[in-house]
Amino acid sequence: MTPKLDNEEMFSNGLGWQPVIMKPYFVILVVVLLFGTVAVSSAQDYIVGEGDVLNLTVYEHDDLTLTVRVSGEGAITVPLVGDVHVQGLTLTQIAHKITALLADGYIVNPQVNIFIHEFRSTKATVLGKINRPGLYELRQYTTLLELISQAGGLTQGAGNRAIIKRKRPSGTDLKEETITIDLKSLIEGGDTSRNIQIMGGDSIYINATEVYNVTGEVKKPDEFNLDGEITIIQAITKAGGFTGKAAPSKVKIIRKMDDGKKVLSRVPMDEPVLPNDVIVVPESFF
Repeated sequence: MTPKLDNEEMFSNGLGWQPVIMKPYFVILVVVLLFGTVAVSSAQDYIVGEGDVLNLTVYEHDDLTLTVRVSGEGAITVPLVGDVHVQGLTLTQIAHKITALLADGYIVNPQVNIFIHEFRSTKATVLGKINRPGLYELRQYTTLLELISQAGGLTQGAGNRAIIKRKRPSGTDLKEETITIDLKSLIEGGDTSRNIQIMGGDSIYINATEVYNVTGEVKKPDEFNLDGEITIIQAITKAGGFTGKAAPSKVKIIRKMDDGKKVLSRVPMDEPVLPNDVIVVPESFF
């Protein structure tokens, strides 16, 4: 029997079992399909906003059944208790809030259920190393992986980070926050906690693969992907280590700065490697 190779699956074409290479974009599609149930099971974590239409039911109180759109002020009007501010809350939080209000002198032990009857029409932007960058409409609970899939998947050369810029209400103003998602942990590691809901107005940037170069007196000079934190000596080891002609005490780095390039001489071996660094190992003449 032919053994499976890394990143290969086997299929039969009638002539025997043949290897099929698993492409990165296919892996992403598989992940989206596998995690498709995550969006459904996490619907109660959907954050409600203006324009959403909610369906409210209270067990054994059909007169309180309600289908209502969230107003421009972020509120809904609930029988008995009046206006309830719901914008920025999850469905679970809204249910708890209305339960507490009804229990305060109106109904004994109310059982409140809240569902999305109609999602508001909102949009998010996805840019960077994505096949179809642009503005996408969100008409339901949309996760990061679902949006990546909708935008055609990651391109070759995509990095391990998705950087999300999000504006949240802060008093009377909007405060921008930055959320960084480790795509490697999400896609390869299966960490579904990173498959967060995309909100209206979000701007998602897929970064490029960060690289560094090792050149000079090393056994395998080349360009390498910068995966996480790495020191100079670790980078040199990845490049096969020093040759017999190397001058380890004279290693230098050519580093890109905002105002151009800077040469760092005689760098210590525990110096962190930064994106686009060129590590130069000179020859020893003694």
